[in-house]
Amino acid sequence: MIYVCSLSKLPDTAQRVQARHIITLINADMAVPTPTGVAPENHLILGFNDIVNPVDGLLPPGEAHVAQLVEFLADWPRDEPLIIHCWAGISRSTAGAYIAACVLNPDTDEALIAQTLRQQAPSATPNGRLVAIADKLLGRNGRMIDAVRRIGRGEDAFEGTPFQMPLSYAGNEEASAS
Repeated sequence: MIYVCSLSKLPDTAQRVQARHIITLINADMAVPTPTGVAPENHLILGFNDIVNPVDGLLPPGEAHVAQLVEFLADWPRDEPLIIHCWAGISRSTAGAYIAACVLNPDTDEALIAQTLRQQAPSATPNGRLVAIADKLLGRNGRMIDAVRRIGRGEDAFEGTPFQMPLSYAGNEEASAS
């Protein structure tokens, strides 16, 4: 299972789910300690700001960040819980969870994954730049971008509520063909 949370909920979530792998999507200058029980090599920390368009003095997410995310996911043993988190648990982490679900389910309809994200996290507002880069990298031909646009901006929230994304969407691959 993939668990998604904010930085403030990371220690409790890691302990509760006995996570052994963590993806941190946070500002580059933010130090995030690796929770107890997680080996440092199983904690991917990607530093960039939560922006879609370039802003002077801020680092946008880039292709190298998404490539590292995809590579980490490929090496993750799916029999152990994975946490993806960011500062608030609303934008970068929900984009990361959406990307992860698309990477792990290459034949599943992107809209189904996005709808699942919305059901699991009403406040999810995935970072559009991360999604667009992943869409290109994964050869999804704009389908990831369109699916996230269709679910729209999430409910207003200061911090997202921790949630789970399923690992597979078995039996739903037919939606891709329609």
